Amino acid sequence: MTEELETKLSAARTRLILDRPFLGALVLRMPMKAGDPRWCKTIGTDARAFYYNPGYIAGLTLEQTQFALAHEALHCALSHFARREHRVKARWDKACDLAINPILIREGMTAVPGALYDLGFEGMMAEEIYPYVKETDEEAPHDQHLYSNEKSSQDKHTDQSSSMEGEQGQAREEDAGSGTGQGMGEAAGSAPPEPLGEMEKEQLSVQWRQRLAGAAQQAMQAGKLGGNLRRLVDHLLQPQLPWRMLLARYMTAVSRDDYSYMRPSRREGEAIFPTLRSAQADIVVALDTSGSIKENEMREFVTEIDAIKGQVRARIVLHACDARLASDGPWRFEPWESFALPDSIRGGGGTRFTPVFDWIRQEGCTPDLLVYFTDAQGEFPRQEPSFPVIWLVKGRAEVPWGQRIQLN
Repeated sequence: MTEELETKLSAARTRLILDRPFLGALVLRMPMKAGDPRWCKTIGTDARAFYYNPGYIAGLTLEQTQFALAHEALHCALSHFARREHRVKARWDKACDLAINPILIREGMTAVPGALYDLGFEGMMAEEIYPYVKETDEEAPHDQHLYSNEKSSQDKHTDQSSSMEGEQGQAREEDAGSGTGQGMGEAAGSAPPEPLGEMEKEQLSVQWRQRLAGAAQQAMQAGKLGGNLRRLVDHLLQPQLPWRMLLARYMTAVSRDDYSYMRPSRREGEAIFPTLRSAQADIVVALDTSGSIKENEMREFVTEIDAIKGQVRARIVLHACDARLASDGPWRFEPWESFALPDSIRGGGGTRFTPVFDWIRQEGCTPDLLVYFTDAQGEFPRQEPSFPVIWLVKGRAEVPWGQRIQLN
C-alpha cells in the first residue's frame, strides 16, 4: 500500500507541475508526511509540510489528489497561518477554504468530497469573507489547519465526519511506513506537529512569499498562469505598507512648507533672505458611490483624510460619483473646516470615473492632488491628467495610470 500511495502522490504532483506549473512549484516546496490517523483525519498543513491520512488519500481519485495538494499549498502561499490575528479560528478556517476552493475549481480542478464552495465569495480574500461566516454553521473545512493547538468546533466536526477515514487509515497505518524519495511518505509520528511560534510564523510567511513570487515567474515564462491566479499573485505581491501611511505621505508631499527667495519690497532693504512660505494645497477627493463601497468604509476614509488635513494646510473639494456626479455636490472645505461625509450622499448606479475629471477640466483648475476611493471597476478617462492622482482601491482591480494604494 505504501508504494501505491507514493505512486499516487508522485503522479498527482507531476501532473500539477506539467499542467499547472504555478501550483506544481508550490507543492514541490511541501514535504509529504503520512500522519497518524488518531490526529490526521484527512489532510492538513502547518506551513511546514503536507500531512495526509493514508486511508483518506487511498479513497481519492488522482484528480482529487491534485486538488488536495494544491489546496494545502495555497494555504501556505497565501500565508493563512499568519493572517488570522484576532479572528475566531473556526470562522477563519472556513473563510480560508471559501477563498481557495473557487480558485481551484475555476482552474478546472476536481474538488475533494466535502470541499466548501460558495459562488458568492468568488474573487474575495479570506478577510473579506470572514464577516459572512457564522461560527454556528455545521459545515467545516475538509482539511485540518495545524498552525496552532487551539481547538475549535471545526476540529470536533472533523473528528466526527472523518471517523470512517480514520478507521481506514488506522488499518493501513503499518503499511504507510516511512517511505523513501524526496519528502514523499515520511512518517509524521504519533503526535501532531508543534504549533507555530510568532517568530517562525514571520519567517515562514517571508519564505512562502518568496516561493509565491518564484512560482509565478516560472509559470509566466511557461505561459501557464491564468488570469485569476495572475491577479491574485499581483495583489499579494504588492507593497504591504498601511494605506493610511501611504496616503499621508502623498498628501504631506503636495502641501509641504518651503523657502522662498522672492525679492522683498525696497522698503525692507536690498538684502535677500530666505523666508518660510506655507503653501496651501488644493485637493480633490472623489468617492465611488456605485454600491461596491459601503458607507462605513467611506466614513472611515473621510475621517482619515480629515486627520491628515489637520497636519497640512489643504482646501478640499469633495465629489461623489457613480455613473454621474452627485447632483448636490461638490462640497467644499476650507483649511480651517472639518472634513466630513455629507448626509445627502446617494448612489448605487454604474461606475464611471470620467465625470470627476471632466468637472476639473470644465472648472479650469489644476488640483495639487486627486484622491479617488473606489473598487477601480469602471470607465477611466483615456488620457492621464497633468496633475497627480491617487487611487485608493478596495479589491484587486488595476488602474491604467496614477498611484494605486491597496486598501488593506
